[in-house]
Amino acid sequence: MIVSWIYAIGSVLLISLLAFIGLFTLSIKKKTLDRALIYLVSFAAGALIGDAFIHLLPEIVKEVGFTLTISLWVLAGMVSMFILEKFVHWHHCHHHHEHHSKIKPFAVMNLVGDGVHNFIDGLIIGASYLISIPVGIATTVAVALHEIPQEIGDFGVLIHGGFSRAKALFFNFLSALMAVLGAIIALTSSIYIPGIENILVPLAAGQFIYISAADLIPELHKETDTKKSILQLIWFILGIIVMILLV
Repeated sequence: MIVSWIYAIGSVLLISLLAFIGLFTLSIKKKTLDRALIYLVSFAAGALIGDAFIHLLPEIVKEVGFTLTISLWVLAGMVSMFILEKFVHWHHCHHHHEHHSKIKPFAVMNLVGDGVHNFIDGLIIGASYLISIPVGIATTVAVALHEIPQEIGDFGVLIHGGFSRAKALFFNFLSALMAVLGAIIALTSSIYIPGIENILVPLAAGQFIYISAADLIPELHKETDTKKSILQLIWFILGIIVMILLV
């Protein structure tokens, strides 16, 4: 149990530090960054969906069987992400035209939404370490690959929303630390609620499937150039292969 705590907290701290990656993109030309990011998104999409089907679901099915309850928790994970995104997008659409403040409301809402998302990431990582160390490591890698392009985008949104570079990095990092809280709650819950991982793991799998299939893959379909599309497919498959290698 102590080993799981050490690995889980260490993992979410590393994930939180990715909030500073925006700093390293300032010297990169936007065109170059956009070209590189789409392949990273492809890789992340493969890793997330690979982790769901290669690590999370097989492990929980091995523990309790492929029951209707497991299926419902997977679907609940997908629905929860749908609701979260609807909430964030609704607030963004209703407030992004307000200009009475230097800090735009959509930037604040982005921070709130990102904080909730990071909290969920922490829950997922904490729950995965309750299954086993290898599953926890694989899930951390999948989350990290997804977080890199997201954190770069979040940093850009905060700058655009009126934050200085220093404040954007600081508040983005505070938001990222919500992952630590999520991991602590997941690990602590397992002490008082035996079998909590039987809920959190399929929930996490559903969220990973949703993020990959509903968020990332549609972004890849915007590219119509044949050569670039083939490269995207290669990076997507590489993401899945990485998850296979981590079994």
